[in-house]
Amino acid sequence: MNNVLVLNASYEPLNVCSTRRAHVLVWKGKAEVVERLDEPLRTATNTYVRPHVIRLMTYVRVPQAVKRRISRRALFARDGWRCVYCGDGGSRLTLDHVVPRSRGGESIWENVVTACGPCNLRKGDRLLEETHMHLPRLPRPPAPVLFISLALHRVPETWVRYLPGLELTEHRGTGNVAAEAAAA
Repeated sequence: MNNVLVLNASYEPLNVCSTRRAHVLVWKGKAEVVERLDEPLRTATNTYVRPHVIRLMTYVRVPQAVKRRISRRALFARDGWRCVYCGDGGSRLTLDHVVPRSRGGESIWENVVTACGPCNLRKGDRLLEETHMHLPRLPRPPAPVLFISLALHRVPETWVRYLPGLELTEHRGTGNVAAEAAAA
């Protein structure tokens, strides 16, 4: 079954749903078709437009308090599948706490980064100032489009204009095109 990108009334990306769910939203007048696929939806008696991107008719308030859980896959994608300390993407990637947990550091987006094995070992259980290592930019929660791109094997090219901060790049080591959203 095809996926459909759901946009808020303001064209802000919200999530991805099934073609069936998107058709029901359009049929009930709760959404409009922004992008369609060439192949129509057919029933025994009717033919309908097959939605590819829909926009909700009324604005849905998205609470800012919604915190996404940290996963290695989302963290590595946020940091571009590279070590934030040395920029290496070839060796084994690990999760590193900027302020170590033993020193009161929490497991929150603002305190975890992607590190290669050697850099993580070098930093160890110390603060950045003690190791003379530095971060090129402060870690922060990833852009919402990152989670949309991670939910799919491949982001359709027609969706890219609706997903700010998304760039299509080669996924590390697989040869498959995958979407990675920059946190900046």
